[in-house]
Amino acid sequence: VIVAVCENLLANKLISDLILILFGCSAAAQVKTSRDTKGQFLSVNMAFSVGVMSAMYLTKGITGAHLNPAVPWGRLLPYCLSQVLGAYVASGLVYLVYYDAIMDFSGGVLTVYGPNETASIFATYPSEFLTLGRSFLDQVVGTAMLMLCILGLGEKRNTPAPEELIPPIVAVIVLGISMSMSANCGAAINPARDLGPRLFTLTAGWGTEVFKCYNYWFWVPLVAPLIGGVLGTFMYLIFIDWHLPDPEPPVEPSKLSTISDKSVSITLDNMFI
Repeated sequence: VIVAVCENLLANKLISDLILILFGCSAAAQVKTSRDTKGQFLSVNMAFSVGVMSAMYLTKGITGAHLNPAVPWGRLLPYCLSQVLGAYVASGLVYLVYYDAIMDFSGGVLTVYGPNETASIFATYPSEFLTLGRSFLDQVVGTAMLMLCILGLGEKRNTPAPEELIPPIVAVIVLGISMSMSANCGAAINPARDLGPRLFTLTAGWGTEVFKCYNYWFWVPLVAPLIGGVLGTFMYLIFIDWHLPDPEPPVEPSKLSTISDKSVSITLDNMFI
């Protein structure tokens, strides 16, 4: 039974990231290979956001819809592996669907650099002017914003969002972050979202340059979001959680009966005044 439950959880992690990447990277492939004639910057951001919402609705009732290793810390290793695998498989599907378009756009040369590069369809890469330290900060801040906003959605002591509306709200948060913090290095804010597609491009013909390029930049979207997730959690605790009123303790059954008896007594007294 335990094995079956674990397999079910991991399968749901896999399908969550598969849906996310299939939406987002398909949009990126369409925009890139059409040279912006069939979509623009907004198209990719909206597609990733729709992918987030769709994956959450599909799997939220089973596993909590964890698409991002920077968010859950329990069961970290198996969750991460299944998420990376889901992103890898989705990248393969995108490649198969857009194979002809990718080859036509790139002239049959799969590369990370130049005007006809196609590696950025799958993984994130920094702008050429960006320093390593600044790109690291970019990813930390973006993920901290994501974590800070998500933690507030279910806070019963504040203004919790209705359970059924959490997926679209999270999607809007992701859209806001991606539209405001993508210029530097793509706003990965998700280690699995970047590593799975990067591993696919490594094995599909782009070669080791996907890891070596830009001074071995690949580790930034792996490490920085994890730090950003911790930072966002501390920010939520310090600036929000510690200032909210303590939750009211549940009333014991014996006290409930006493309160009920008093209410009946008061009601009867009022009836005979």
